[in-house]
Amino acid sequence: MTMPATTITAEGQSPESMAGETLWRGAFKRLRRNPMAIIGASIMAVFVLVAVFAPLLAPYEPASTQWTELSTYNYVQGSSAEHPLGIDRWGSDMLTQLIYGARQSLVIGVVSTLIGLVAGAALGVLAGGLGGRVDTVVMRFVDILLSIPSLLLAISIAAAMGTTGFALMIAIGAAQIPIFARLLRASMLSQSRSDYVLAAGALGLKRKTIVMGHVLPNSLGPTLVQATLNLATAIIEVAALSYLGLGNDEAAVAEWGRMIVSGQDRFEIAPWLAFYPGIAIAITALGFTLLGEAMREVLDPKQRR
Repeated sequence: MTMPATTITAEGQSPESMAGETLWRGAFKRLRRNPMAIIGASIMAVFVLVAVFAPLLAPYEPASTQWTELSTYNYVQGSSAEHPLGIDRWGSDMLTQLIYGARQSLVIGVVSTLIGLVAGAALGVLAGGLGGRVDTVVMRFVDILLSIPSLLLAISIAAAMGTTGFALMIAIGAAQIPIFARLLRASMLSQSRSDYVLAAGALGLKRKTIVMGHVLPNSLGPTLVQATLNLATAIIEVAALSYLGLGNDEAAVAEWGRMIVSGQDRFEIAPWLAFYPGIAIAITALGFTLLGEAMREVLDPKQRR
């Protein structure tokens, strides 16, 4: 007895296995088979674990200045048995500062990016989904925000709210809102001209269902990629605000961006003061970027393999 042949799709799945599969469930399945997504997620997981378990991983107390004699203007101790990555300019263990810097930098960077993403996406959905006068009003507000340099806007908000971590998150997140709003709106307007939107309207689906169930999910790819790129920018902006006196009052508090700034005047004698936190920022940004690119591929029908 001959078994009926099973049709296999381009992705190696039968139509029966794909029946009823939602966009996000299918995207998650494709992400698990994407090496780029696995590498990016692994990098993110490592830094999240380092940030969460910093007290257990760090060999010394953070912002400790008990080795100030090993850090002078003309000399900074490098790698040794007690301090594998050397001493920073404040007389603190560099490895400890990097570990605790993961917590400070990632928390502020990720939360501020999420604030900008959520608020900007909400404006983008209103403008791109409703159109008409709502689109005009929302985009004029976004244009006003764009007319102010992002760092100047962040400085104004941080100065008004005070020198706290929460103020930095709000300030940096607010500066990112117009970027996400314009990007998502443009992506949704492009998707709204697609054939599947016309077909959904012809079938009698409500506009809200079309926008939230079809147009928005297919428009998120570029926005998610931008969010990953904005993370590194957010970490640098934290350092910039701290450099201007709008961050934590204690200069020795571990934060990757501030560590780069504080190591500038010792770069000739101790380049690792800026090198190590710079590498940490680059690897973290790489992890978010790899995962974001993979998500763009699996969420955008034109990019699917």
